[in-house]
Amino acid sequence: MRAAVVLGVLAVLAIPAGVAVSQRTSFRLLETLYVVVPLAFVLGLAAIAASRRARYQAARAVVPRGRAGLRTARVVAWLGMYAGVTGALALAVYGVLRWAQ
Repeated sequence: MRAAVVLGVLAVLAIPAGVAVSQRTSFRLLETLYVVVPLAFVLGLAAIAASRRARYQAARAVVPRGRAGLRTARVVAWLGMYAGVTGALALAVYGVLRWAQ
């Protein structure tokens, strides 16, 4: 459950961290986004897999534990996935606009 939360938070923060890195270094923003958007997507997928595994283990447990942590893990994992997909859509639109120019 903790792994899902950590991976989800990393996925959500990957794109803002990439923007901050591009502002403080000589990397251009677009170059940075080419790296961090797929990273956010992969971290989101890993977080979803970890949250599903935690939910499966909780369902199979003899002694039930709190469901709030599982719900939090699932929400944060999907937020990370949404960040990756949104970033990928933004890069795709940019690529189409560049191609149409």
